[in-house]
Amino acid sequence: MQKKWMSNKLLRPLAVIGNLTFISRILGYIRDVLFATIFGAGVTADAFFIAFKIPNFFRRIFAEGAMSQAFIPVLAESRRNDEKSTADLIRAVSGALAVTVFGIVLLGILSAPFIIYVFAPGFVATPEKAALTADLLRIMFPYLGLISICALTWGIMNSYNKFAVPALCAVLFNLVLISALLLMTDYFEKPIMALAAAVTLGGLMQLVFSVWGINRLGFSLRPKLNWKHPGVTKILHLMAPAALAASIVQVNLMIDLAIASFLETGSISWLYYSNRLVEFPLGVFGVALATVLLPNLSTAAAEGDVRKFSSTIDWALRWATMLGLPAVAGLIILSDEMILTLFGYGAITERDVLMSSHSLSAYSMGLFAFIMIKIFGPGYYARQDMRTPVKFGLIAIGINLVFNLLLAGPLGHTGLALATAVAANANALMLWRGLRKENIYAPTEGWLYFLIRIFIAVLAMVGFLIYVASPLSAWIDWSFGSRFYHLFSFVLGSGCVYFMALLFVGMRKKHVGKFG
Repeated sequence: MQKKWMSNKLLRPLAVIGNLTFISRILGYIRDVLFATIFGAGVTADAFFIAFKIPNFFRRIFAEGAMSQAFIPVLAESRRNDEKSTADLIRAVSGALAVTVFGIVLLGILSAPFIIYVFAPGFVATPEKAALTADLLRIMFPYLGLISICALTWGIMNSYNKFAVPALCAVLFNLVLISALLLMTDYFEKPIMALAAAVTLGGLMQLVFSVWGINRLGFSLRPKLNWKHPGVTKILHLMAPAALAASIVQVNLMIDLAIASFLETGSISWLYYSNRLVEFPLGVFGVALATVLLPNLSTAAAEGDVRKFSSTIDWALRWATMLGLPAVAGLIILSDEMILTLFGYGAITERDVLMSSHSLSAYSMGLFAFIMIKIFGPGYYARQDMRTPVKFGLIAIGINLVFNLLLAGPLGHTGLALATAVAANANALMLWRGLRKENIYAPTEGWLYFLIRIFIAVLAMVGFLIYVASPLSAWIDWSFGSRFYHLFSFVLGSGCVYFMALLFVGMRKKHVGKFG
């Protein structure tokens, strides 16, 4: 009975996050289609994507990464005392965070040209592109400060198993950007500036919504400067290695973009469009799992419940395997059709579609590893072990850099995507071995038969897609409606074939939701 309760306890928030993330990704796709149609894959698009990536890079490292990974375990310990100590911790962390992010945002705005040369050194050869990127960065950098405070509120809400408001914030952000693309571009001398302003506006609206969510829990974010608060001291101690650990995938992606800035114009945009499609299943499966896992694993660690800790990781790993592997196969087989259907309009050329589909196939080879990293990482962070993921991550960065240098020449931007996939697989393998070596994670029985069933079902799905595939030349001549109909039919049909095959080979819910 307890096992069933545990499974349902995790499945319900996972479903909430997954569904809201799915809606957000759909809106993000609409946003990207509008962007691709208006701006294509030229100088303006490359400049925006670099400028947008920089605050997002720091957001994922410090706000959603280090801040959450250091804060949630400390908050779990504080909650074992009383609500007053928890409220004091939240106000002290809010004060320290407010002062820190204000300084970082001010520094970022003042040093925008230098930051561009660091993240996109290839832009030095084109001063106009570098200047446009710096202007865009100045407008969007305040978004980092706003979303950092949002991340604090999300960590609190997630710790109390309140997942809807944080997930809805992403939906709200995409709605703001879509509105800007549809309504605001005509009012700016440089239309791309409308989207940059919308990024900061979207961050502000997310903050307002997040503060409302915190108030509903009975907490206040009113800053209180107390750097000597033991919780703040502990979080600061944990944040440095947590930042390094959280930055691994992001650093690899930024290395890709830095090298891509030396390649032909359009390379950065091709990588962006293809990476967006990989982020769709990663967000729905991987990010949703990680969001649910960290507070639950932190609670198990604080209670010293080793068995619950291990079984929770095993549960997440089974679900990720069942949903992630067919997603990998589908993205690789349908890469051309997906890019063409979703982005092949307006200013996007047929060559842009072809180049983006190449990097999509390469990125897809690392999708399952990206999801595994989202699962294995919390296994370390919840126990306040930040150093081990850092060690593995630095090795992964080295692997990525070596393969970047080896593959960028012969394969161009596709080589950069492939290098990222190789590094992600290496990082996931090291994280898994680390958990196994320390007996933190012990696989439950039945994994061999579980994987065999998954493998057979994936083969059935692949066979179906190969059988129904149409020549790409036909897709090029089709309208959006015909392309979307065929793509939707392929995705829906392959999903039905996959799950029917799972049932045929004996897969049942108990094989996925089993604990211990």
